Amino acid sequence: MAESNFVDYVKIYCRSGKGGRGSVHFRREKYIPRGGPDGGDGGKGGDVIIRCNRNYWTLIHLKYERHVMAEDGEAGSGRLCHGKNGQSRVIEVPCGTVVFDGETGEYVCDVTYDGQEIVLLKGGCGGMGNNHFKSPTNQAPKYAQSGEPFQEKYFVFQLKLLADVGLVGFPNAGKSTLLSVVSAAKPKIADYPFTTLEPNLGIVSISDNRSFVMADIPGIIEGASEGKGLGLRFLRHIERNSLLLFVIPADAKHIATEYEVLLNELRTYNPELLNKKRLLAVTKSDLIDDDLEAALRKELPSIPCRFVSSVTQTGIPQLKEWLWKELNEWDQPDGNIEQLVQRPIDVGFFDEP
Repeated sequence: MAESNFVDYVKIYCRSGKGGRGSVHFRREKYIPRGGPDGGDGGKGGDVIIRCNRNYWTLIHLKYERHVMAEDGEAGSGRLCHGKNGQSRVIEVPCGTVVFDGETGEYVCDVTYDGQEIVLLKGGCGGMGNNHFKSPTNQAPKYAQSGEPFQEKYFVFQLKLLADVGLVGFPNAGKSTLLSVVSAAKPKIADYPFTTLEPNLGIVSISDNRSFVMADIPGIIEGASEGKGLGLRFLRHIERNSLLLFVIPADAKHIATEYEVLLNELRTYNPELLNKKRLLAVTKSDLIDDDLEAALRKELPSIPCRFVSSVTQTGIPQLKEWLWKELNEWDQPDGNIEQLVQRPIDVGFFDEP
């Protein structure tokens, strides 16, 4: 089986550049036998910088680049010549990448908007030449500073998808089919569990040039927060979604029970996920008639719900308008006003950058 292009976890060794050594040099010209010290300073070592780039969607470009090392600063020279600064290394990552210390696991930083730059490791400063140490009592210093040493560390890069709507549901609940209907995404669809083994993104377009990003998260099963099924690998992608759309098929034994199981897995993984707005979409409604739909509505959990069918397109236009309206409501619980930021890039599925 071909290896997936979706990579959301890499561990990289990073090293900044060391500073160049200051020069010990004395001016020697014709008729100036004792010109004094003129040793130049050493150059600064290069930094290791992480930069957010919206044109990247996975970390696959870093999968085989496990060592990132900046250039060292060059040593100074005579005539007060400053050594050349070392070139910095910039690590391009997708929006939503979180960086952790590879040894301790401590949080370092995260990047969320295009063009954001953060210095992970600073390069060493260059040493001062002997020109800086001259004085009336020491007119010919024969020493200079060494450059500062480099910094080195292992970093872990984890990608958390940035999407407006995240689809949450059990395997084979119809999430991929729903994404393929409301957007141009073409995820793999089959009638067996765990068809989706990696997240998929799609741009949902509505009239009047309105759009939002929807993410199809691989299916969650009971015990996922403890490592069962696909475990914790993809649960972190839900943390950055603005709205959670629970997807449960109409032919499920107990819709309310399945909803509570999904909710409990999110609660166990990260209780803060419960603060996000939650909606329910009952898929495969073409399998039931009006009487059964009315009976099911009486047993639904107490959250806003819509019945849809990806096969017959029933309720799909209304679902898209409904999600847009919910995303753009201004009644945030903490009183802050947040407005949806549309993303102009249409991405159907992940591919190698």
